[in-house]
Amino acid sequence: MKFTPSPVNAGLLIGSTTMNFEDLQGKTFSLIEGMVEGNDEITFTCTDGTKYKLYHDQCCCESVNIVDIDGDAEDLLHSTITLAEVSISSEQQPQQQASDSFTWTFYRIATQRGFVVLRWLGESNGYYGEEVDFRQVV
Repeated sequence: MKFTPSPVNAGLLIGSTTMNFEDLQGKTFSLIEGMVEGNDEITFTCTDGTKYKLYHDQCCCESVNIVDIDGDAEDLLHSTITLAEVSISSEQQPQQQASDSFTWTFYRIATQRGFVVLRWLGESNGYYGEEVDFRQVV
């Protein structure tokens, strides 16, 4: 499977600041909510009080969810994020594909304590977005 760094929705304007998933490097999570297979939203709270959210802004007839979590979320808590990267692939069809279009989004997060990979799957008829959004919660 080919992985490509994602310029698509990797950033979102908050005021005048562009947010990229990679901006989590150097942050420390104190709380992670919603990191469960099948969910469509994860909230990360940092020790400095900032909050970030991975989610899909639902439009109509698409589905975007976490389908796999490799690693232990506990390893991401109270330890500085040393790696935060995202990649997107549309090359390997899901086993149970019932839609015309699909997008895999992989989020990799690491600390000195461990490494977690979040695998999201977006499916639609090809007209609706299948991406995962990342933003700072203000």
